[in-house]
Amino acid sequence: MVVGICQLDFRIPENHSLKGKRHVLRKMIDRVRHRFNVSISEVGDQDLWQRAQIGICTVGNDRRHINSSLDKVVDFIEKMSLGELVHTEMEILSV
Repeated sequence: MVVGICQLDFRIPENHSLKGKRHVLRKMIDRVRHRFNVSISEVGDQDLWQRAQIGICTVGNDRRHINSSLDKVVDFIEKMSLGELVHTEMEILSV
C-alpha cells in the first residue's frame, strides 16, 4: 500500500475576514473533491484571515500513480488562482 500526503500553504492577500477565507477554501475544497479521488481538508492556520494550510491524501498501490495524482491536484489548485501558493510539501510512504 502506498500513501501520498501533500501539505499546501496559501496566502490569500485580498481577504479581510474568516468568513471570506472559509468561502475561498470551501470553493477550492469542493472543486478538488469533485474532480479528483482524494481526501482534502483545512489542517492549519484556521484562525488567520490571510493564511491557509490544506492537507491532501490519497492511497493506492503504485507509487508513480500516487505521485502523479498529487501533482495533478497541486497544478489544478494553482490554476484556480484563488490564493497564492507559498509552500508545498509532499511525502509518499510505502506501508
